[in-house]
Amino acid sequence: MFFIKRFYVLFFCFVFALSTCAQDRNKATALKTILESIQKRHHVTFNYIDSEITKVIIIPPKKSLSLNQKLAYLHKRTKLYFENIDNEFINIFKSNPTNKNICGYVFSLENHLPLENANIQFSNNVGTRTNKKGYFTIKKKDLDELNISYVGFTSKTILISEIQSKNCSKFYLEPKVAELLEVKASHFLATGISKTLDGTLVIKPKKLGILPGLIEPDVLQTIQQIPGINSADESVASINVRGGTHDQNLFLWNGIKMYQTGHFFGLISAFNPYLPHTISLSKNGSSAFYGQSVSSVVDISSNPPKYEKNSISAGINMINADIYSKYNFNKESFVEIAARKSIMDLVQTPTYKQYYTKAFQNTTISNYYNKNTNYSSDKDFNFYDITAKYSQKINKKDRLIIDLLTISDQLKVSQSAIINNTISSEKNILYQKNYGGNISYNRNWNTKNSTHLNIYSSIYELESRKNKIESNQTSKQSNDVIDNGVKLENNHIINSKLNFNNGYQYNEIGITNTSTINSPMFYKKNTDIIRAHAVILEVKYNDTISKIYLSTGLRSNYIEQFNKYLFEPRLQFNYGINQYLSLEVLGEFKSQYSFQAIDLQNDYFGIEKRHWILANNSTIPIQRSKQASIGFTFAKNNWLLTLDNFYKKVIGINSSSQGFQNQLEFEKINGNYEVFGAEILLQKKINNFITWLSYTYNDNNYYFPNYNHPVFSNNFELDHVVSWAGIYERNNLKIALGSKWYSGRPETSPSSPIINNNNPFNPTINYGIPNNKRLEDFLQVNFSATYRWEGSTKIQYKAGLSVLNIFDKQNEINEYYRVNTTFNTIDDIKIFALRRTPNLSFRATF
Repeated sequence: MFFIKRFYVLFFCFVFALSTCAQDRNKATALKTILESIQKRHHVTFNYIDSEITKVIIIPPKKSLSLNQKLAYLHKRTKLYFENIDNEFINIFKSNPTNKNICGYVFSLENHLPLENANIQFSNNVGTRTNKKGYFTIKKKDLDELNISYVGFTSKTILISEIQSKNCSKFYLEPKVAELLEVKASHFLATGISKTLDGTLVIKPKKLGILPGLIEPDVLQTIQQIPGINSADESVASINVRGGTHDQNLFLWNGIKMYQTGHFFGLISAFNPYLPHTISLSKNGSSAFYGQSVSSVVDISSNPPKYEKNSISAGINMINADIYSKYNFNKESFVEIAARKSIMDLVQTPTYKQYYTKAFQNTTISNYYNKNTNYSSDKDFNFYDITAKYSQKINKKDRLIIDLLTISDQLKVSQSAIINNTISSEKNILYQKNYGGNISYNRNWNTKNSTHLNIYSSIYELESRKNKIESNQTSKQSNDVIDNGVKLENNHIINSKLNFNNGYQYNEIGITNTSTINSPMFYKKNTDIIRAHAVILEVKYNDTISKIYLSTGLRSNYIEQFNKYLFEPRLQFNYGINQYLSLEVLGEFKSQYSFQAIDLQNDYFGIEKRHWILANNSTIPIQRSKQASIGFTFAKNNWLLTLDNFYKKVIGINSSSQGFQNQLEFEKINGNYEVFGAEILLQKKINNFITWLSYTYNDNNYYFPNYNHPVFSNNFELDHVVSWAGIYERNNLKIALGSKWYSGRPETSPSSPIINNNNPFNPTINYGIPNNKRLEDFLQVNFSATYRWEGSTKIQYKAGLSVLNIFDKQNEINEYYRVNTTFNTIDDIKIFALRRTPNLSFRATF
């Protein structure tokens, strides 16, 4: 009996001890441990701030309870708020989120994976980032919009009123292969032009408003409105960026390097104005993926950023007519064809006559007329360009694009005259062509890695033939370029702030120059080839919250023929000092081994004087440049102020590439030029009206160490340039009025009116110091207007009117001197800009 009593006592104590231990466990459990247990059991994810739950210890809920019952239990015990989203995500708040917080999740639209470190910002730049699960929470502000951005994805703006007040919302961002940079200044000069954080100016021709003198979005005419970009001789084939020559700019069309950029010998752009979707212009601090230029980069892309419907359009102006067609086979593939042709063979408009007079003044063609009587002439001039594109999205990750381009100009002039009962006649023929093809392959490995491959070929041909019929003498000159290349670019998104890009580029350029005369027999042919390799590394850091953007790159070039390495660092830095003011620092080292030269000013009849040549690393060195700039951008209340101060130096230039028409015309000496300058733009937008005033200052000097006057002004120096425009855009009506004034170009005057006859077979002019005086100031006022409307059949129409040089001012843009052997005197030859030139356009889009 005693034994039985003793057993009951021990059993009771054992059960009591177990019960006590179990209760002790329930009383001493940390909330974080409880949450981890619920996550495993119910397959959910908790989002919380550690500091809000670290010290919370409660009795765990019963395991038999449902998920919502457990959440209600935890809320009752902790006074924390638990927000259940689709039984998948549970957000924990210390206070009720309905009135104080906004929360959400950010995912990739492509694979629904969460995006870590996505930037969440209000319009006042206050913001936060998402965590590993794509989750964010942010305190409500008295603002209307919330912006969500992530590198490599299209940004999304959300209205606060549309966000659910009780539950966290899910947001999906669309992947984008090309990195998106925040726009620092929109409506830069006009609608459709913006400036990004890396200093690049981006032009969207299909969204472009209107600019003075332009009724079509001509690429090369448009960029001349930008401070620091001018054409000293009013030609799009002679664009000078911060004092450089035209050939020192890199022009790319869908990855194809272009050697011909103008029609009508530079008076209009060779690129169809209705094709490009994006034009990127870098005056300094260009990406390390761009080589072969010591000045600016103009990258033209006709690839649409998104799916577009079938479209057909046609237009005509007083110079040319064009047609465009885009046909979608489905949402994954399309073909696009565009063609443009001059109308001079049908009608010679007032616009054509003004262009013709400007292009051919003081050339061998016009001089033939000036020196002869009883003159007759038969002229045939035309140009055309054709582009074709095929795009195929192979699957969700792969896309193939094929681009083809043909540009052609042709001039035929037959001239004859009777002098002293003797017939003098000749036939002139000039061809200028550029063919190009590019195969582009894009591969998106995942949301953070992509590859872009370009294989391109560009062929340029320039040929002139002159036949003097009475002497049966035929002379021929030609310049041929073949440029083949491969470019591989890999993009890696490390996180929302950091990108790493790398790549490789190979180029093979062959250039042939030929001269032939049949009587007396003469033949000369020179062919040069350069093969070059480049390895590219680039790192980009973009923190939109701290307002810091930094991109640094290195391009390592190896030129086979010279066994030479060239290293080119690049830099782009932008810091937002406050909401309205930002600092920009840009820098670059670049090189170039193909450029244009002039052997004789009357080459190709004096119309197209330049021909392409290659460096030989001795008498013709590789051109190398270095450039640095510091600038500020202020934007507030529709005011925009930009200021850029820059320094640029280019070494290895040859005098034959600079267009001298003085004592250096036949010299071939090497040197450099150095530019200090400043560019200022002040702009104000008032409702539908934009007005701006820009000023550019340049101090641009040559240095030729082997010349007796080594330092003197650059041929393309424009000390002061002032531009103004007033633009009105409302609904379908657009009007622009503007003016450009600049101080005259340098010129070299003779030191004596007497000809130097020391060599009777070659009399010369005695000149003073090169570029010792200036031409008269240049002033031109331009006007343009367009109107768009829609017919009853849904066809859209657009009409335009422009007038260049409204006041018909005679602007001198060049002056040089020649020996007149007939009268043994010096002729003073002046070249003038376009006089008043009207133009009309009409376009229909179906």
